[in-house]
Amino acid sequence: MEELVIRDADVIDGSGADSYRADAVVDGGRIVSIVKEAAAAGCQRPKARRELDAEGLTLSPGFVDMHAHSDLALLRDPDHSAKAAQGVTLEVIGQDGLSYAPVDDRTLGEVRRAIAGWNGSGDDIDFDWRTVGEYLDRLDRGIAVNAAYLIPQGTVRALAVGWEDREATPQELDRMRQLVAEGMEQGAVGMSSGLTYTPGMYAQDAELTELCRVVASYGGYYCPHHRSYGAGALEAYQEMVALTREAGCPLHLAHATMNFGVNKGRAPELLALLDEALAAGADISLDTYPYTPGCTTLAALLPSWASEGGPEQVLKRLADEETAERIRHDLEVTGSDGCHGVPIEWDTIEISGVGDPALAEFVGRTVQESADVRGEAPWVTARGLLLADRLAPTILQHVGHEENVRAIMRHRVHTGGSDGILQGAKPHPRAYGTFPHYLGHYVRELGVLSLEECVAHLTSRPAARLRLPDRGLVREGFVADLVLFDPATVAAGSSFAEPRVLPTGIPYVLVDGRFVIEDGRRTDALAGRAVRRTPA
Repeated sequence: MEELVIRDADVIDGSGADSYRADAVVDGGRIVSIVKEAAAAGCQRPKARRELDAEGLTLSPGFVDMHAHSDLALLRDPDHSAKAAQGVTLEVIGQDGLSYAPVDDRTLGEVRRAIAGWNGSGDDIDFDWRTVGEYLDRLDRGIAVNAAYLIPQGTVRALAVGWEDREATPQELDRMRQLVAEGMEQGAVGMSSGLTYTPGMYAQDAELTELCRVVASYGGYYCPHHRSYGAGALEAYQEMVALTREAGCPLHLAHATMNFGVNKGRAPELLALLDEALAAGADISLDTYPYTPGCTTLAALLPSWASEGGPEQVLKRLADEETAERIRHDLEVTGSDGCHGVPIEWDTIEISGVGDPALAEFVGRTVQESADVRGEAPWVTARGLLLADRLAPTILQHVGHEENVRAIMRHRVHTGGSDGILQGAKPHPRAYGTFPHYLGHYVRELGVLSLEECVAHLTSRPAARLRLPDRGLVREGFVADLVLFDPATVAAGSSFAEPRVLPTGIPYVLVDGRFVIEDGRRTDALAGRAVRRTPA
């Protein structure tokens, strides 16, 4: 007898088709049968060891978070309710060009320091891996939800070239090609870049194109955080489209937004650019989070020249009065490339977390507000905080536009991604609320998408990009990564005031046929594993 039958569910299967009533039977981690309208038709109903009454609930595939920063959280926190409670059954990590494999001892220490604001210092983690394959093997010991991995181009460059702003030598480029090939062979699904983060931003297009050729040869995709989301944003998007077309590599645009005052109302221009490329045969997809503010580290806003050489060199430059004044001028007058070419507005930069608890007074305030309290210029406050906290502060950047968010999420190649940073006292609420916020706010309350459309955006579309032939749909034979939610009540509990509140209206989540959320509570199941690239 099978393990589980889910009775009388309203099935939204992830394809975009209309919902239907059915019983779904799960056994051995897979959907073994779907019996439509069994009771009404007088058919014999399937039986199982356990029956779950799903009256009033919608059954859908598990949600895929196409842009996650859970690289260490999956190992640190077996509960991982921040994602499991949202109905996320698969996260794509290794984002924005910086993560923890492949590395050597030197590079690992540098990367840990550079992205401590994203993932914590890692002092509580046993870094018993160095290669992509070893990291995926570590995930296979058991995690809350599944995870796929992107090779981080910035980490690869740090390993082969270092943190200097210069072209790679032919030998270094060969080494980077080798590292990318090895990562793909070991199971990565593609490659990411952070082209406003060091050292990845120092790579020119020719170098990126060569690495994308390697990715494409293994059936993977390129996921860039491109060179600007502010001034020059459209040109930055076009650069990525042209680069990947030359390389013959599929393109997935990370957190595809149009931010800052210069881009208010300009989402249609981006979508027209993408439609033209798609019509010409380009293979493009994108992800977004359903909020207007962004989230990163305070140090990420610094000009690239100030970040050359790695974190210790940044701290030395900040400590030098003359150099610090150059940094201030770039930030406030010229428009730093780290801040997307737009002069910084300190009243939009909210501190969301610090590494040193003694600096907690800054959290929840903008830099401008803290500066006003202290009676000093905002750059003085920001510089002092960066030095005191050794580059650890994370920020919310309030520079987005609601009309752009809505326009982009309607596009036919759109998928969902939280870009959720789980560190800090007041993280962005998207880390805990992205997927229920789509379903509750943008579907039920605003009608921006139909429920069937939205589920397809969050399930089958990302599964297709990841080339996962047995995930992303409610189909017989597919992996039983499933969500049961109430479309009348599903909502994000998280807010900017209280960002760590779990959602409502998602009582059941299954990963590989095992309940990770049951009756609205996290079980002790560690059913997730590394989801490796399907061979081309």
